Amino acid sequence: MSGTPGLSTLIDIALAEDVGPGDWTTLWTVPAGRDVEAQIIAKADGVIAGVEAARETFERLDQGLTQDYHVADGDAVAPKQTIVTFRGSAQTILTGERVALNFLQQLSGIATLTREYVRAVEGTGARILDTRKTTPGQRQLEKEAVRSGGGLNHRFGLHDMVLIKENHIRAAGGIEAAVSAVRARNELELAIEVETTNLEEVRQAVELGVDRILLDNMSSEMLRDAVRLIRTAEKKIEIEASGGVSLKTVRGIAETGVDFISVGALTHSAPALDLSLLVQLDS
Repeated sequence: MSGTPGLSTLIDIALAEDVGPGDWTTLWTVPAGRDVEAQIIAKADGVIAGVEAARETFERLDQGLTQDYHVADGDAVAPKQTIVTFRGSAQTILTGERVALNFLQQLSGIATLTREYVRAVEGTGARILDTRKTTPGQRQLEKEAVRSGGGLNHRFGLHDMVLIKENHIRAAGGIEAAVSAVRARNELELAIEVETTNLEEVRQAVELGVDRILLDNMSSEMLRDAVRLIRTAEKKIEIEASGGVSLKTVRGIAETGVDFISVGALTHSAPALDLSLLVQLDS
């Protein structure tokens, strides 16, 4: 995916930020050559994501460290469950601990919250989407975590789909003007989605035959009316709902008949999954 740093670059940045010129606490307290066994343990129910980021973090520090992962991205875990067992240099394990846990906890938190939303809409036919509300530089990792939780990815960036939002419509002079301008230049044949906030705007988008219509911040009653209007006129148009989405409201939104529900909270507000690394014993 273009426009995002690779995993190796992110890990280099994270290690440089955390370790700096040296992990003096570890270097001054732990004898060089001391080998130990350590484990990362789950302290809460959740869904794991970020295994590759954690693995590569330790590999960047010491390729001789043994890492035995007992779970994969997308696996559910329970309190006291072992995520990974390490065997090797105590200095490596302690120096890489925080960076690896930061990746694992943040990404597992996203996967866990996504799974909660996915379960909340089971049986409705609606699918949960992420948004571009991601941590700068970590979009690819966070969108992968959404997939690990059972969600789908919306567009990755501004370059792979046309989403004409309220401000585009205002600046262009209306929905028809905006869509016409896009079609006149869309040599890439990108899908076109239009954001709407009322039924009149929905009618305009339907008449223009766009690929997807976004129903933004509509009441349940208006959502049902909009879905009925779109389905009656053109069944091929996809329908997405956004705005006012929470775990309390998402089921009701799904039951209006929309195809997708986009949830910014998946990536911008997911609480980190509680994990802990513990040194167990000498090898």
